[in-house]
Amino acid sequence: MADGVPLSRRVERQSDALARRMLTELVRQIPMYSHLPQEQLQGEILDILNYNLAIFFRILREGGRPTPEDLVEVRASAARRAEERIPLEAVLTAYHVGALVAWEALREEARDNEQEEMLRLATHVMAYIEAVTSAVAGAYLEERQAIYGEEREARRALAEALLSGGPSDALAQRAGYHLAPGYLVVSVFVATSPDESDEGVEGVVASRRKLRRMERFITSGWSDALSLLGSSGGPVLIPVRADSPKTEESRLPDLMAGVAEAAGAAVTAGVSYRPGFAGVPVAGAEAAEVLRLATELGRPPGLYVLDDVLLEFLVTRPSEAGSRLAGVLTALDHGPELVETLQGYFDADLDRKKAANALNIHPNTLDYRLKRVSELTGLSAGSARGLQVLGAALVARRLSRS
Repeated sequence: MADGVPLSRRVERQSDALARRMLTELVRQIPMYSHLPQEQLQGEILDILNYNLAIFFRILREGGRPTPEDLVEVRASAARRAEERIPLEAVLTAYHVGALVAWEALREEARDNEQEEMLRLATHVMAYIEAVTSAVAGAYLEERQAIYGEEREARRALAEALLSGGPSDALAQRAGYHLAPGYLVVSVFVATSPDESDEGVEGVVASRRKLRRMERFITSGWSDALSLLGSSGGPVLIPVRADSPKTEESRLPDLMAGVAEAAGAAVTAGVSYRPGFAGVPVAGAEAAEVLRLATELGRPPGLYVLDDVLLEFLVTRPSEAGSRLAGVLTALDHGPELVETLQGYFDADLDRKKAANALNIHPNTLDYRLKRVSELTGLSAGSARGLQVLGAALVARRLSRS
């Protein structure tokens, strides 16, 4: 104590100068703060420094910790920094820099006989830093989570509008999103992960974690992608910046590999593109149908486009001809082994021996059954036309029933 005035009180008298010294150090040590407007630095930031100094010196005088009421403005300031996208690391560093400047001021003012007082004050300084940084981190993360939730929902609403052909400009503005000239639509199916199947793991939690990992991967490499993914898949819209989607298409294998790794499960996807906003609903419907056909046909995981399932796509279009094609094999229903034999013959690429082995029958039995198919349907598996119609009928029958 000098002249009867405690150390903390002597330094508190320098609060205005101390706040400006802190501001100078923030700008010097933290790059993000050096880019803030002078109006904000000399106004809001300087105000919160003075506010914190008042709490700081009260704690030094009275001991204890900042009260919840003290921390209301501190939390509000942290939330504003979150809105401004200032990194949490920079915000927390600012409080540590400020506390260090205040401690240096105490050290500079302390007399030789006040070292014991410095030790006592150090305990209060640590209590202040702990309480304030905890409040700052909590408020910042709460605000960022709220912002993320709003942005995520706004982007999902935008994706839904694009896929349905609805108005999208206002939704894009709400999401702070710059619309691309067009979008490549990827309709994704994600198989169940081991964690989701594990009886010892909470399924809902595993699904949410799986979804977060997939979304995190997509946004890390495709920040402008619009996703409607759920834990089992969904559509993803990839922005196409030029007239041709070739550049984006070339990246799709990496996208699918990354999503599969993040999910810890196999991924199958249908892909389609039509230019412009008007093409997005068409591409979305086509991608979904390509995915449906690929999965129902038992194709292995991977990327599929319309050309990969072109025959199946054509024979399953709603039409009277399609319905009649599916009915071509109705005459074989009284002998289910005949349909199985015909399917096995096509699966073996018309190789008699291979088909017979797969079906575990003698080749002569195969020939007999194929002859019965011909008699009952009027279509010979030995003629070009018969093979074409029978093959298409198998596809139509299988997909119409599934």
